[in-house]
Amino acid sequence: MASTMKVGVCLPYMKAGLSRADYLAWFKAIDEGPFHALSCGERIHGPTYDMRVVLAAAAMATTRVEITPTLYVLPMHSATRVAKEIATMDILSGGRVNSIAVGYGGREKDYEAVGAKFKGRYGRMDRQIEEMRRVWRGEEIVEGGGMIGPTPTNTSGPRLLAGAMGPTSIERCAQWADGLYAWSGNGEEEELSRTFKMADDAWERAGRTQAPYRMGGFWYTLADGGQQKLYDYVYEYLAIAGPEIATMMAESVHRSSSDTVLAALDNAEAAGCEELFMVPATADLAEVDRLSELLARR
Repeated sequence: MASTMKVGVCLPYMKAGLSRADYLAWFKAIDEGPFHALSCGERIHGPTYDMRVVLAAAAMATTRVEITPTLYVLPMHSATRVAKEIATMDILSGGRVNSIAVGYGGREKDYEAVGAKFKGRYGRMDRQIEEMRRVWRGEEIVEGGGMIGPTPTNTSGPRLLAGAMGPTSIERCAQWADGLYAWSGNGEEEELSRTFKMADDAWERAGRTQAPYRMGGFWYTLADGGQQKLYDYVYEYLAIAGPEIATMMAESVHRSSSDTVLAALDNAEAAGCEELFMVPATADLAEVDRLSELLARR
């Protein structure tokens, strides 16, 4: 039976030295491949590129794939500004911003760097979600100021997915989210299934009548010498948690060959993912080209 799970690719954004030509090549490869969407993550420190600018460029340079931020660390930002950015990006893409993932983030130094308060971010995001939806509905945010445009192609705004993992966060997000962006670094069925089950239960307790949309993600590489590159990428990404946790997580990931990546894709589908984002460990275009070949065989 043919797979119904939609597959997208996260753009490289944490590698120093990426150029205009590099990004144009990635946009083209993903847009012309068997992919449903492209995404980008958000970090402030390090040699990282700005998620919003990169995705705006992708919105203009592509014609087919959906443009999906994964994810906005929403409490670092003004909710009204984010709503305006997303609506603008949606229009630039021709109506291809249909989902966005939002999360609390755990990098206190990133908050500090942009002048945002780390403390109180959970309650702040609850309020921000309603503010964004009010902006998209054309309601006044400041009395007498008028609406804040532009109006997105879908006037109710895009599907909002919570990038949450723990039971407390998922319970909180069940009050407002349209679905969940679940993460399993090594693409494990049990881990994804457990997270989706927590979401299903939380949605039911919240009295939600529509089941949560299920989006997942994991790290992979299909570049030459990939396993070491995957280890290095995960270690660097999680170095903020300290060397012990970074080493433990880096040693736990091994989706660095055709067979192991295919197995992880099967795991995600078996767990109930409706949509999946593959997050490559390198900026080598082989990550997209070889993944395209794998998906064609699957």
